[in-house]
Order: sequence, then C-alpha cells, then structure tokens
Amino acid sequence: MTEFCNAIVATAPGGPDVLKLAQVPMPVPGPGELLVKIAAVGVNFIESYQRDGTYTVPFPFTPGAEAAGKVVAVGPGVTSFSAGDRVATAEGIGCYAEYAIFPADKALPVPSSVPLDVAAALPLQGMTAHYLMNSAYHVEPGQTVLLHAGAGGVGLLLTQMLKDREARVITTVSTEEKEELSRVAGADEVLRYGNFAEQVRELTDGEGVDVVYDGVGKDTFDGSLASLRTRGTLVLFGGASGQVPPLDLQRLNSGGSLFVTRPTLAHYLLNAKERLWRSTEVFNAAASGKLAARIGSRFPLADAGAAHRALQGRVTTGKVILEP
Repeated sequence: MTEFCNAIVATAPGGPDVLKLAQVPMPVPGPGELLVKIAAVGVNFIESYQRDGTYTVPFPFTPGAEAAGKVVAVGPGVTSFSAGDRVATAEGIGCYAEYAIFPADKALPVPSSVPLDVAAALPLQGMTAHYLMNSAYHVEPGQTVLLHAGAGGVGLLLTQMLKDREARVITTVSTEEKEELSRVAGADEVLRYGNFAEQVRELTDGEGVDVVYDGVGKDTFDGSLASLRTRGTLVLFGGASGQVPPLDLQRLNSGGSLFVTRPTLAHYLLNAKERLWRSTEVFNAAASGKLAARIGSRFPLADAGAAHRALQGRVTTGKVILEP
C-alpha cells in the first residue's frame, strides 16, 4: 500500500497563492540518498524565483532545498549516515514537505547542541556568509566592509562573522527595528539606503570601502560601485530588488579599476571537502555561541504562500522558516 505525506505543490508558475498543501506519495530514498523527517525548512528568495517562473523548474513543483531533521531511512550504498542521525542540507530535494530526500553526499551532520530549527536556518545563509567573506573576497582584519540588508538572514550572520575577524562593518537597513538588530549583531555603523554612498565616503574619509556585499541588486548597485575604494570589489550575490541591468565595463575603469563578481553558493560547494569545511565552521560557531541565528518568522507548512509574501515584501528580519 502506498504511503502518503503532506507537501507543498505548485502546479504552474505564479504568485505565492500557487503554493498549495497536497498529499503526495512518500519519497523513497534511492542509491546515495537519505529519507529525512523534516523538523524545519528554510525559506529563501531563490524559491520565489522558481515559483514565479524567473528560474525554470519542472511543474508540478515542490520547492525547498534547505532543511533539517532526522534520518528515517537510507538508500543503497549509504554508509555515512544511519536512521536517527540529525542532518541538515542546503541542497535537498522538495523540502517543503513532511518528508524529503537529501543526497547523502550533501547532507551536513548537525551537532547535538544545535536545535534542529536553528540547523534549518543556517546551511544556506551560513555557508553563503562563509564563502562571501572567505572566498568571493577574503576579508582581512582591519578592512572596511559595506553590507546591504544588514538585518536580513545573510546580513546578520555575515556581520557576526566579519566582526569576529575584526573587520569594520557598515550596514544598510530600512527601518529603526532593523537598525537595532544590525547593531546587536555587531555593525559599527548602520545607514539607511538613501544617499548611502555619500555617507560611506564620509565615514571612510573619502576613501571608500574595501568590499561591498550586495544582495539587494538593482536598487543599490550604482551606489555600491560608488562606495568602493580604488581597486575595491563589489560582490553581487542576489537581487532582492530586481536584477541588475547589463553593465558597461568601462565604469569599472572610471570608478578606480574596480572588480565585480556575481557568485552563487553552488560554485563554492564543489566537493565534499569544501562543503564540510564551510558547514563545520558554521555549525561549530553556532554550537559555541559565537554565531547566533535569528529566526525572525515561523509559518506552518500549509502557509508557505504567506511566507513567500512576507519574504518578498522585505518585511522580515533574520530567517524565515516553515514547520511541518
């Protein structure tokens, strides 16, 4: 007899209302896979792009790549995990569900001292923050960083990591509440988005910052370029306000021989060694209390559409999670 479980299914691309709770057959782990009972799911902007058709995915579609839970079954050939293990991933399959498949080689062991809801809030944004400051641009102690959306999920984690490295951190936020959250995370200066480039110049005695981490995109891109010092680097890692139009490369010359990169997490998780390095450092920092993940909003699984509306409306702080 076929077993069923609850999952969110979109039958066609569209707005948040296309995300409907449905009964689906229980997933079965294949070779090299884990079946995981989901404790919490991380909600991320990429899923709104998949849902609305910006990114091509097959429909019907169950979103979700980031989650944490307990292994209930392992597929053939899996020796690294067993039933009962606590795991998380940023690379799962159809995680907006009660049960989901994790590729075993992309599952991350979760320390016993890290709650599973926190573990679900850390993989994607925690490893994103890790690669941004260690690999996309390696921040050195004493350097000055401009970080947009300082009260967002990546922003709060990255601020803490940067301060642990003894960098000077300037963030941008949109409200007083978000300013307070950013300051609690350790930001040295917190600005509003209006004329932030001019304020950055004032705060750096006209020099500009070493690096800008920009996940906002279209609305901040020009100001981000204008905030850089000579030979500074702009790391554009998202487009919460929309995608950046094509860039005239001559602007990099006139701006001071600038660098721009457009990375994505998948390209910084190329193998098991790199994945384990990033996840271990993130989870160990959380376990030791050096890194605090803020869960700003919790939604029942059935309310996935409401979670998407909140995230896209930029009214959330920290991490948005779904709980089956």
